[in-house]
Amino acid sequence: AASAYKLLLGKSAKIKQVILLGPSHRVALHGIATTESDFFETPLGKIKINRSLCQLAETLPFVQANNLAHQNEHSLEVQLPFLQTTLESFELTPLVVGDCNQKEVAQCLQMLWGDEQTLIVISSDLSHFHNYQVAVNLDKQTSRAIEQCQPENIHQEDACGRYPLNGLLDLARTKHLTIETLDLGNSGDTAGDKSRVVGYGAYAVY
Repeated sequence: AASAYKLLLGKSAKIKQVILLGPSHRVALHGIATTESDFFETPLGKIKINRSLCQLAETLPFVQANNLAHQNEHSLEVQLPFLQTTLESFELTPLVVGDCNQKEVAQCLQMLWGDEQTLIVISSDLSHFHNYQVAVNLDKQTSRAIEQCQPENIHQEDACGRYPLNGLLDLARTKHLTIETLDLGNSGDTAGDKSRVVGYGAYAVY
């Protein structure tokens, strides 16, 4: 993740809005959940929630406020310290994505896309609990699909955040954007145990 956030260091003063999407792990959820909270808080301080953009997203029939979906959801939380460290001052629009097709996610992203002051972040792992070599092979295939904007080639076993990821890829394909792999590895590269690993990647979308 840090290899992606490092790209923001020279642009931190320009970014004022962050749209953050991640998968729902704790709550069975159809569609996309916003929050009614005014702030999210980490040990680094409070982050103001952009309630106006949350309410704008809620005009879509598959988006609704659901505080429970956010309460114990780590997929968004793990990104917050990176954002607080690399950006100077920003507002957050947090979106937990449940069972939601890629066209719906793309529609929501298009609505919130903004200008160069807006950063969109998708939080996801890659493969889960294979041995090291199997994970390496699977994650390389997923990375190729990401680079080539091919959401049809990313499935449940490839990425826990496939719904928000595939929505972004669908929109990126429509907008003719370029996706670059910045880093690719798995927990066996750092934690040591290679019998059962989790894959991770970092990507930039231009």
